[in-house]
Order: sequence, then C-alpha cells, then structure tokens
Amino acid sequence: MKILIKNIKSLVQVEEKIRLKVSGAEMKKLSCIENAWLAIEEDKIVDFGEMKDFPGISDWSNLQMIDATGKLVLPCWCDSHTHLVYAGNRESEFVDRINGLSYEEIFKRGGGILNSAKKLVEATEDELFESAMKKIREVILLGTGAIEIKSGYGLSFEAELKMLRVIKKIKENVSIPVKATFLGAHAVPVGVTKENHIENIINEMLPRIAEEKLAEYCDVFCERNYFSKEETIRILAEANKYGIKGKVHAEQLSHAGGVEAGVASKAISVDHLEFANENDISILKNSETMATILPGAQFFLGLQNPPARKIIDAGLPLAIASDYNPGSCPSGNMNFMISLACINYKLTPEESINAATINSAYAMELSKTHGSIAIGKQANIFITKEIPNYSFIPYSFANNPVETVILNGKIYK
Repeated sequence: MKILIKNIKSLVQVEEKIRLKVSGAEMKKLSCIENAWLAIEEDKIVDFGEMKDFPGISDWSNLQMIDATGKLVLPCWCDSHTHLVYAGNRESEFVDRINGLSYEEIFKRGGGILNSAKKLVEATEDELFESAMKKIREVILLGTGAIEIKSGYGLSFEAELKMLRVIKKIKENVSIPVKATFLGAHAVPVGVTKENHIENIINEMLPRIAEEKLAEYCDVFCERNYFSKEETIRILAEANKYGIKGKVHAEQLSHAGGVEAGVASKAISVDHLEFANENDISILKNSETMATILPGAQFFLGLQNPPARKIIDAGLPLAIASDYNPGSCPSGNMNFMISLACINYKLTPEESINAATINSAYAMELSKTHGSIAIGKQANIFITKEIPNYSFIPYSFANNPVETVILNGKIYK
C-alpha cells in the first residue's frame, strides 16, 4: 500500500536528521514545509518536500492519493502517561471535590485509587479489554499514535497481573505502539502493611512480570501517605535488575522527593511535577530523565501549576502526556492537553507540540521511530481539518482539529 498526500498547507515537525528529544530554546522551533507533499510506503515515511519540487508519479499501482489542500499534517501525539485500563468511573468523587473534599480526604474515605481497585477486582478481563479498546479508538481519532498504559488499580498480585494481561492483549489488537508499565506501588491495599506490600512487589510481582515479559517500565507513586523517596528508590532498583526501567509519579500533591528518586534510579521520566522546585530542576540537568507534565490532571484537581516554563528556560526538555484515568483526568484528548499547557503555563504552541510529540515519544523510548516527520520513521501521522496554522490547535481548545489519522499505512477517520 502506498499513500501520497499532496497540497499540504503545512507539513509540521519535519526533521532531516532524527533527534531523540528537544531541549530548552530548541523547543521554540518547529520545522515546517509549506505547500508540501508526503509519500508513504507500507508503514514508513519514504519522502517529502515542497510541491514545486514534486518529482511526479512513476508507479500508480496500489497508490492512494489524498489532497490536503488547506490542511496540516503532523506526527501523531505520543501519550506517555495513562491509566487507561480501569473499571467504572468516579464521577461521585468529582462532586465530592466540588463540595470541598480534598483528594487525600477522599482517599481516606475509601475513594480514589482504592475505589478503582475495588471496581477492577469485580470486572472480568474481557470487560476491561472491551472498555479499554473503546477508549483507545477514541484517542486515536483525536490524533494519538502511541500510548503508555499503567497497571496500578489492581494492587493485589492477581489483579495487577490481570491488568497487565489486558494491556498485553491491547498491544496485540491495535495499530499503535503500546507500552506497559507496572504500577503495583500506586497505593497500599486494605488490610496489608506497606512493608508487606513492598515485599510482595519485590519478591513476587516483579519476578513474575519479568518472566512473562508483561511490562517495559515500573512506576511508583512517590507521595506523602503513599511511598517515600527511599521506598521508591528501593522498588525501582529491584525493577532495574530485571531490565524494567523506572518511571515516577513525582511531586504531584506535595514535595516528596520523587524527582530525586527518579534521577537516582535512572528513570526514563518523572511525571506530574506540580510541586517540583529549583533543586529538582538542577538535579534533572544532570540526567537523561524526561520531565513530564500532565496538564489534564492538574486542571481537573485544581492543583498549582507545575514549573513548566522554568524547566524549559533552564535548558531542559519537557514532555506532555494526558494521565487519562477515572479519578483525576477522565480525558485522553492530547489536543486539549497542549491547549492547557499554552493557556495555563505560557508555553508557546511550538513548545507544546514538541512536548507532545518528540519528547513524549522519548519518554516511551520511541523517538527513533515516532514523534516527528522524517524519512524512515513510522507512518504515524494525522491530517487536520482546514485550519489556518498549527497555533490554531491549542487556540481552538474545545474542538477536535483531526480529520484523518494514518497509522502504518492504514487510514482512520
């Protein structure tokens, strides 16, 4: 199958040389080709350029032509932090927060993560799979072309394995890359001490997950009343022994040392960062760990803004992900996430698009193949509706700008 997209108003995020991430002032730059064409063969980008230099078509066999007059073409969004496999919803907690309860107060009443864990135990694998696949299809049509999915609502050994098996089945049934993350250290199950839960993670869960190759990453919720910096380092050190790299929920509700733990553990990313401080930014400068913000969760919970502007101005890379989950961000719309980053954190459209493409691909170790338009990369792109320019995407925050998604040579509308 060959696809030729012609008369593209603007081909966005073009690279002549593949980069793994974009940092600091470079994030303000977004290379584009105006009035462009793009050629795809099978699942790869094979060529592109300006229409005035288009070489013509020598072989019309098995070719699909798309006229993108007035439309933009971008690499698909890469969503490096989601909890997309879950049972039920938590709209009652949404109402509780409106009525003045904090996230921690809801948790102490059996809500939050524990609420989702209870519902997950009651759901079958087939029910979880069908629910997750529906959400995957929705986010694909919103432009997402790669996604990470965490466990963490199981907490018990069998329930965590159930979630990871569902994620594995999702991988086998979708046309986008799916990365699996084990988040057994999300909360402590009822009736179990924290120390016993950590021992179960280290001695039972991690060896089994490694043996069955159920996760690429291991995450820890490093937070007051959840898991400490020292406990996070301990768990991620054990995961590293099995070749399972770390991720950290860091500095979301308070400053708990999550960034320090992530960098010390050579984590691929530290995510949330609402309470990250100047010292955390300094620590990140000497690491390969990606700072990742989750604007939807911060918006939905009414938390303080993460220091996104300071992170970029310090010369660091920054990624954006959705945190799609039932409790703190019931949306996987990455278009809305970059709108929030522009509106609330004063990121430029260029910075936000870089953060949601090449840098979020890095946070899933996919930036060699995804997150930009480059020859040899995967054909993982979307075509917008007729819009004036890429700044219109974050500007038009309540609308879906995506008209067509192309994934590995297949067209989705």
